[in-house]
Amino acid sequence: MASSQPTVFVLFGATGDLAKRMVLPSFYQLHIEGLLPEKWVLIGNGRKDSSDDEFRDHVRSVLDEFVENVAEDDWSAFSERIRFAGNGFTVDDPGKLPEVVAEVKKDIGDDAQLVHYIALPPSTFVDYTKALGAHDLADGARVVYEKPFGTSQSNFEELDKAVHEVVDEKQVYRIDHFLGKEATQNLHVARFANGMISGIWNAEHVAQVQIDVPETLDIDDRAEFYDATGAVLDMLVTHLFQVAAEVAMEPPASLKADDLQSARETVIGQFRPLDTAEVVLGQYDGYRDVEGVDEDSKVDTFVAAKLWVDTDRWRGVPFVLRTGKMLGVSEQRVSLVFRKPADSPLGELPEDGAVLSFDLSGDGSIDIAMTVKEPGPDFDLSVGHLALPLESVPDAEPLSPYARLILDVLAGDRSLFTRPDGLAHVWDVAAPLLNDPPAVQSYAPGSMGPAAADELAAPCGWLITGK
Repeated sequence: MASSQPTVFVLFGATGDLAKRMVLPSFYQLHIEGLLPEKWVLIGNGRKDSSDDEFRDHVRSVLDEFVENVAEDDWSAFSERIRFAGNGFTVDDPGKLPEVVAEVKKDIGDDAQLVHYIALPPSTFVDYTKALGAHDLADGARVVYEKPFGTSQSNFEELDKAVHEVVDEKQVYRIDHFLGKEATQNLHVARFANGMISGIWNAEHVAQVQIDVPETLDIDDRAEFYDATGAVLDMLVTHLFQVAAEVAMEPPASLKADDLQSARETVIGQFRPLDTAEVVLGQYDGYRDVEGVDEDSKVDTFVAAKLWVDTDRWRGVPFVLRTGKMLGVSEQRVSLVFRKPADSPLGELPEDGAVLSFDLSGDGSIDIAMTVKEPGPDFDLSVGHLALPLESVPDAEPLSPYARLILDVLAGDRSLFTRPDGLAHVWDVAAPLLNDPPAVQSYAPGSMGPAAADELAAPCGWLITGK
């Protein structure tokens, strides 16, 4: 539901890659769907002294690239709300931002809600937050921080302290777009609204949980960022850990922000620190030849890990996590592999013959794999699949993950955003890997990563094979 309060949305890093690929198209989607307040203005910020019209031209080129069929009437109404405040933004020099914000507030109302979206690398978060405080732009504002929120335990603690010296926790929105995916939210609904599923969501019935996010993408467009980050920081301790928490958490008292966050952060507190013997790191052949990558780089572009959740519900069940660049297929899937029935009269059963999967990509889908009799004169077993595409649900109007999360920021709903207590434990869980990582193994582009990772998913094996 659209907020009724006038809103000034300040986008730092407005001409950067993240703004181009995710934030601007999502903001436009909210405009098209009529989900923005009646009065709103988007202010882009950057180092260049660009005019409003120059920034509008940039936004239009972004939408033409990433949005299908931009209607001229829609664009005209959208572009009228776009401004640009250049000359950077630092503690010593705020550039034009305070001036432009004041002009916009005079136009749409002094009570306008300020939302600051810092679409920049984590290394900039402290400086931009301090600048917001120094130039009186933090009071009552909502501040959105991209992942990863920190790059190590000590860096997280320093960042968290610096942020809270300027803004209260209730003003902070640490974004992880995997939590905004329609299919991720359907993990809750499938589990808590369906008795046939809720009773088997535990170690008694589940043998293994797979959270698998292979990507065919390379890192050419963000080589410098990636070479300073790698797959562990970019994906494992952010997206994959958060999705694991969504699967593993106990039923919250409600789906209100405090209850949902508490359930998620509580179970993260029960994640066992990673055992590096159960982690495989990889780097695709040719990575070091990419412009912007150190020629001797040992950065991981692939990680597979076994995670253990020490709760009564999940004790003894391995959560196997995998992600990487330049792999054989792009998918985003959560799968619960169920145990075989004891003393089955049918003899040997397939390892993947009872699986409940959630496709997190696009609009998402729910897939059930079942062992069935293969039609024919012989009594042969096979695995059949039933799929429910979520876009086929009546009256479905799915939002992109970023659009959903931006909408929640505008509404002041922090349900799908991370809290510092959970993030603090994430770094405890990752510490053994970050402090003493295993050797990075090479793998061929188009493969599914180092062969050693296959052992982590035994005996079932990875359900996504790339074939």
